[in-house]
Amino acid sequence: MTCARPEDGTRIWQTAEGVHIDVRGLEPPEPMVEILRMIDQGEVESVLIAHLDREPIFLYPELVDRGWNHEIVPSSCGEPDCADEVKLRIVRWSA
Repeated sequence: MTCARPEDGTRIWQTAEGVHIDVRGLEPPEPMVEILRMIDQGEVESVLIAHLDREPIFLYPELVDRGWNHEIVPSSCGEPDCADEVKLRIVRWSA
């Protein structure tokens, strides 16, 4: 499972798990704005893995309104940059 951002520094990448977005280091409300932008613009078909600095409690009702569910999953990449991360798996209800 990949949780570290790719070496080229991109904030968005694809793995077998789904599309990842790393919004760590962004000031609120930018993490929520970026996640919702990806969902609203159809950039994610069924699974989005968001890497955050903190639990995004204001994001949850927005996801429900858009037909997406979420769960916090353990970060276990062993990299120092993900030790304090909140990893959120976001799934479209119809997926």
